[in-house]
Amino acid sequence: MPATRKRKESPKEQQISPVAGIKPYVVKKGEKYMNKKQLEHFHMVLNAWKNELEEEITRTVHQLRDEPENPSDPNDRASQETDMSLELRSRDRERKLIKKIDEALERVNTSDYGYCQVCGVEIGVERLEARPTAELCIDCKTLDEIREKKMG
Repeated sequence: MPATRKRKESPKEQQISPVAGIKPYVVKKGEKYMNKKQLEHFHMVLNAWKNELEEEITRTVHQLRDEPENPSDPNDRASQETDMSLELRSRDRERKLIKKIDEALERVNTSDYGYCQVCGVEIGVERLEARPTAELCIDCKTLDEIREKKMG
């Protein structure tokens, strides 16, 4: 009996989003941009990412609560304080990211998701897969970064 061959996936289908193992959305030929399926996909991606970040924050809170107060050795204490400082900085960045995710989810709910906040052009599914919280098309983002460099 011949073995059944599994259809070989294209490189795009093989990629997996860094968010909760969700496969990237594959746009079908002639498909309308930011249709119901695409919006549902990005809603799922954003929520999964937000849940992952919230779990990390909860883990950190429990870890900080469970650690001993002050090690007697000054080197251990300094190391613990450094670790705690790095952990808290990471969580602060994640807290800001959660805010951006919430804003992106609001854009999904109002069907504004996937369009540049400056010029209104389509951001593109591939760019949104790479950066689901993107608010600007690549051209506006590039101009924004050039302005930032000149000012800073």
